[in-house]
Amino acid sequence: MNAIKIAPIALIIAGGLGLAYGGFSYTRESRQAKVGPIELTVNDRQWVGIPVWAGMAAIAVGALLLALPRKG
Repeated sequence: MNAIKIAPIALIIAGGLGLAYGGFSYTRESRQAKVGPIELTVNDRQWVGIPVWAGMAAIAVGALLLALPRKG
């Protein structure tokens, strides 16, 4: 498989995952207070939503790039 086909396949997979899961979460650590040797930290979970139109657009662009004939 050449590099020209990897990008469209990655777009299709990313779009499908975006539609299936609807987003992703990550943990952000923030320092709340530091008093002498004592430090208070808080771990916040953040959620990033992926719009449905973005997932569908990624799948459509990936499919279009796979379907286009290549010159050369």
